[in-house]
Amino acid sequence: MIRLFVAIDLPDGVKEGLRAISFGLPGAKWVPADQLHLTLRFIGEVDGGLFREIREALQHVESEGFAMNLKGLGYFPPRQEPRVLWVGMEKCEPLWQLRKKVDRELAQLGIPPEKRNFSPHITIARLKETPLARLTNFLSGNALFALPEFQVDCFYLYSSVMTPKGPIHQQEAGYHLAAE
Repeated sequence: MIRLFVAIDLPDGVKEGLRAISFGLPGAKWVPADQLHLTLRFIGEVDGGLFREIREALQHVESEGFAMNLKGLGYFPPRQEPRVLWVGMEKCEPLWQLRKKVDRELAQLGIPPEKRNFSPHITIARLKETPLARLTNFLSGNALFALPEFQVDCFYLYSSVMTPKGPIHQQEAGYHLAAE
């Protein structure tokens, strides 16, 4: 069985911008720069045959490239003990359209839609026993966090292996978006 997800990679400059704020929070396990991404769609575990079908089906997703802006910080789950620190983004309709097209291709293979709503974000840290007061201070200290716009010109199919030190992601296939 192979654990899969579809994601957008981040340019090196964006990763550097995210690394610049990745410190000073007790209980935070910061996501390594090479693992930072925006998940378009989590698929889950599939067998080798379905993996090949997914890899081929995603080639049929047609979409134009688009610009995206990362802005704002928050955490999941709300009103509970924080477990994930994330960076959000400005509203980006082409991102939502790309997600819908990916979902359509997966649905044709019998893969049901995700039950949770699509909430585009980049996980920058996993939190364990992080004092809420420290997290609140971190969020208010970075309240104006934003990075320059960047261009999205492809998306990827990733496999993921869970390890005691965290997940290890590997690109399995890349899909280019049409030039604007």
